[in-house]
Amino acid sequence: MPKARRSNDWGFPRWRGYEESREAATVRLCDRHGCEEKGDCPAPKSPNNPDRWYFCQKHAAEYNQKWDYFEGLDKAEKAKRAKDEQRDNSGYAEASHYGWSGSGDGSRSPDEMRALEVFELDADADFTAIKRAWREKAKLVHPDVKPGDVEAAAEFQKLQLAYEVLKMGEERREWKG
Repeated sequence: MPKARRSNDWGFPRWRGYEESREAATVRLCDRHGCEEKGDCPAPKSPNNPDRWYFCQKHAAEYNQKWDYFEGLDKAEKAKRAKDEQRDNSGYAEASHYGWSGSGDGSRSPDEMRALEVFELDADADFTAIKRAWREKAKLVHPDVKPGDVEAAAEFQKLQLAYEVLKMGEERREWKG
């Protein structure tokens, strides 16, 4: 009589791990030519079309890089839609402390993103890069370097404001995390 094998789920089938059986698991590969990664990020092939591409995370980010939610809207419509989105999603902001935090994962506010554009930095720039860019640009237009230059003074104030916005955002993330 063959010896019975003991399972490692202690009699609770729901404790079994996914894909722990010996059968081959079906994995969809990334639709990007030549990529061998798992394609688990759906992206639309065209607007109003149910067909989807399935990319790995790297190629999905590349595919969505230039996507603009407000494309084709004038300034008033853009502002109204942004205000409506903020109003409708305000409940999610209350639960933001449950999310992951860190640069480049969507934790930066639109104001912080505009401030990063002032310094010509990427969205995932860390605070040391921000501080370095602020010092380099501020040295060029500082009122002590260019006394009496109105344009330089305005540029310095813009840099100062952008730096303060990014500094407050960094302090907020440190306080949360």
